[in-house]
Amino acid sequence: MLRHEFRPGRLVAGTFFVVAGVTFAGDAGGLWDTPWFAMIPIVVVGLVLAAVTALLAGGIRRRRRGRDGAC
Repeated sequence: MLRHEFRPGRLVAGTFFVVAGVTFAGDAGGLWDTPWFAMIPIVVVGLVLAAVTALLAGGIRRRRRGRDGAC
């Protein structure tokens, strides 16, 4: 039994924030050189994909509730 419902949008957003953090940490640690503006597209694309994923998941969840008649 799940303790809470699965939210794929948050998973996508979290993944992109982890990628941004690893990119920043690698640059700070001297492993590679990342321009400062590289974080902006990573975070913005992650947030847009998370929003699309959340909207799709919400639509699927609503459609299944209406069809099954469950609350």
